[in-house]
This record gives sequence, C-alpha cells and structure tokens, in this order.
Amino acid sequence: MHRRTLGKNGPQVSALGLGCMGTSDVYGPADEAESIATIHAALDAGINLLDTGDFYGMGHNEMLLRKAIEGHRDKVFIAVKFGALRGPDNSFNGLDVRPVAVENFVTYSLRRLGTDYIDLYQPCRVDSNIPIEDTIGAIADLVRAGYVRHIGVSEASADSLRRAYATHPLAALQIEYSIVTRGIEAEILPTVRELGMSVTAYGVLSRGLLSGSRPTGPRDFRAHLPRFTGENFEKNQKLIETFREVAAGKNATPAQIAIAWVLSRGADIVPLAGARRRSQLEDAVRALELTLSPQEVAELEKAIPPDAVAGTRYDENQMRWLDSERKAG
Repeated sequence: MHRRTLGKNGPQVSALGLGCMGTSDVYGPADEAESIATIHAALDAGINLLDTGDFYGMGHNEMLLRKAIEGHRDKVFIAVKFGALRGPDNSFNGLDVRPVAVENFVTYSLRRLGTDYIDLYQPCRVDSNIPIEDTIGAIADLVRAGYVRHIGVSEASADSLRRAYATHPLAALQIEYSIVTRGIEAEILPTVRELGMSVTAYGVLSRGLLSGSRPTGPRDFRAHLPRFTGENFEKNQKLIETFREVAAGKNATPAQIAIAWVLSRGADIVPLAGARRRSQLEDAVRALELTLSPQEVAELEKAIPPDAVAGTRYDENQMRWLDSERKAG
C-alpha cells in the first residue's frame, strides 16, 4: 500500500482511506458482521486511514469501529468529524461547534472508540455564527492536552481555511471531490496547497452514481438527493455509460476509473472509499494498480466536463450548510 502525507511533514496515511459512514445504515440496512469483516480486510490490504463521524448512526459507527480495531489501535489512523446535531427520527437538526461543545463531543468519541486519542479531529461543517478561530482554538487545546493528534476541517471555503490555519496548522480538508464534483478546483484546492495541507476526498463515486448504484429504499439517504431523483437521475445515466466505456477500454470497473481519476489529481489528495462490503473494498483497492495517462485524463474530462452532472450534491437545506459553496464576497 502506497502512503501519502497529510499536511506539511504530517502523518503518513494509506493512499486510499476507508469511509465508514455506510456501515451504519446510511445507505439502508447494513450487516454488522460484514462491516467488521470489511474493516479487517481494509487493514489487511494496508489501509490505515479510517474515516468516521460521531453522528454516523448516532454513535453506532464509532462503537462499530471499536469492535473492529480492538487490538489494532497502533495500526490505524482514525479521523473523526463532529458537530452535527441529530434527532431520534434520524433528522439533521443543525450544528454545534462551540468550544464547550467541542470538549463534550470529543469526550464521548474517545469513550465510544475505546481510545485515549484521536488522530485527526475535524468539525463536519463551518458554522457562520461561530468564529472558526474559536472552534479550531478549542481543538488546539485538545492537541496540547494529548487527546487529539492533528486538526482538520470539512467543507470549508478558502477564506475559512486561511482563518483556521492562522489559529493552528491544519493537516487536511475533508471535502467532496470527484470528476463530477470539481468546485474545489477554482479557489479551495489552490488555497489548500498554498497552506501546505492535504485533501481527504469523499464522494469520489458521487455516492455510487458513477458505479451505477441506485438507492436501496427510503432508508437510503440517496433517495432524497437531487442527483438520484426524477429527471436528474435519468440524465445522469449518460455519465454512467461514459464511465463504462472508459472502464471497458482499461479492463477496469467504473468505480476504479473514478478513484483513479481522483488519485491522479495529486499526491496531496487521499480518496476515501465508502465500501461497506468486502467485494466493494476489493474493487476500490484495485484502483491503486490503475494508472491513467495524461491523455486518458484529458479525454475523460472532455467527455465529462465539470457541469455534466444534473442536480446538486445535497438537498436545498443541507446545501445551505456548506461554507465551501459560499462565494467569496
């Protein structure tokens, strides 16, 4: 397994990370035994970056990880997002990234994970009502106390990144990035590189859209995403066909092509594979053996320009939470 560095002289992590959200029923019912087996298979493949959130399954995902990594804590790099407020009906009810909340959230995460430190801790969103300096400052206190090793942020704008970094050096920005979600390339990615950070990229398959996956039922949160509903979904089938054609020419799967494209964007970008079954993980890992030539990348980007996908990546309400989508000025 190749390694990539998070931030300036930062920790070494696997070139491919495992996004664990799907192992907590977000895409419909998940099999716990298979989820744990998938995490074990990731470790066996050399993947050490495990990405979770304290709100994935309302704590279930962290407890699942605790079971999976028991006896292997020294072999894994755990990235935790926090700040989302949940309801008993699975609703998302806003954010809380106040300094006092930061200390509370990390305390519960440490207990659920069964560890005394978190490798990368990051607010899941930027709250415009709370100065980001206050949130990052509170995490910096946790770094000094030994509870957190490195600091990251998620879905932050270029301006917020600069303000956060001025408070304490950041290792990584977690943000959605794929061949059909390329908004970060204008301002955010150049700022990440200016500051010497890295990107942990989620949604590299646009939540399965590029691999031909469909929502499994009403409990699958994709059933409520614009890219997977109505006319948008029908229009987006053309993207899948393009991926299939390219994949066939490379003797690869569409998922492998999508991951390989993200890997080709730079050594400072680490894609997260949202596998919740061993077969999906195996498919993703094989992308590391695939190399796209500059000509193949250009042809792929010509066939699928940045505005090719129909529909926003979240619903209207959640799009309003995205600091990364706010225009400067």
